[in-house]
Amino acid sequence: MNQERVFKVLLGPHVTEKAAFAAENNQYVFKVASDATKPEIKKAIEVLFEKKVDRVQVLNVKGKTKRTATGTGFRKGYRKAYVTLAAGETLEDFSGVE
Repeated sequence: MNQERVFKVLLGPHVTEKAAFAAENNQYVFKVASDATKPEIKKAIEVLFEKKVDRVQVLNVKGKTKRTATGTGFRKGYRKAYVTLAAGETLEDFSGVE
């Protein structure tokens, strides 16, 4: 995987209360590209953060239907990844998320 693809796979951290609780169990949540695969996500985390990844779980979040004065519309869906790091590894950037 080239360096340019690494930066396109991970779009950013997914900061929620549920993600903060998952971080306590060495599991971190990221928004990822819609065409990203589990091996690409694993490689991107290992290259960018220099940490050993144990497991990657991917989830597609569907966009919500919303009503407006002019009719109905859809919010855009996205894809997120739950990344479990190997034992003893942590991401310091996510320690103070609240």
